[in-house]
Amino acid sequence: MNSRFSDIKLIAFDADDTLWENQSLFDKAVEEYCLLLSDYGSKEQMYKALYETECKNMSSLGYGTKAFVISLVENTVKVSGGMASNELILKAISIGRKVLENPAIPLEGVAETLAKLSSSANRRMVVFTKGDPLEQELKIERSGLARFFNDTEVVSNKTPLEYMRLCKHNHIEPKDLLMIGNSFKSDIDPVLTIGGYAALVPCERLWEHERVAEYEHSNLIRLERFSDLLTLF
Repeated sequence: MNSRFSDIKLIAFDADDTLWENQSLFDKAVEEYCLLLSDYGSKEQMYKALYETECKNMSSLGYGTKAFVISLVENTVKVSGGMASNELILKAISIGRKVLENPAIPLEGVAETLAKLSSSANRRMVVFTKGDPLEQELKIERSGLARFFNDTEVVSNKTPLEYMRLCKHNHIEPKDLLMIGNSFKSDIDPVLTIGGYAALVPCERLWEHERVAEYEHSNLIRLERFSDLLTLF
């Protein structure tokens, strides 16, 4: 065991694109959506318009596929100048609903790694993710991974305050927390800010909104693959 992690009492895991693939489904949906609206502008123009609509809606709608679908509908009406047909709007909704059907198949090495980590009685393991609670709970259920976790917490956004609340809920100090995730913005920076440990798992696709400048930190671990978590314990 790495001596730095001998006292870790809680391991928290991001869900989307850490435990199972997710962003690729959104990328595919956006591609299909931009093609659907090709009469109103280029792919680049439609992508930019949709992203702006999503960002505008985040403060009130949060994250998740339901918020995405609302943004698809709103953006369709906006870029068409209110001339979009009911059929076009229904097609946009259908594109978004496909993302809800995410089978949440665990990524390579995830199930095996969680099984070994969960065998220890000395620490708790939780899913700590953001988005729509029902959507995330259904994906966890579909994934078959729920049996490895003591709890699941879904928040509207991952901020230092939410991580402090996570620690409080589990009766630990930030130094007792190790967060695992693929987004430096959501899974790494807030945890390092409060004095916790964080492990960054590489991911092929990252949503534009999650891209930030990264930095090195004594409490940061960069993994080559999810299964490398076993080398820490």
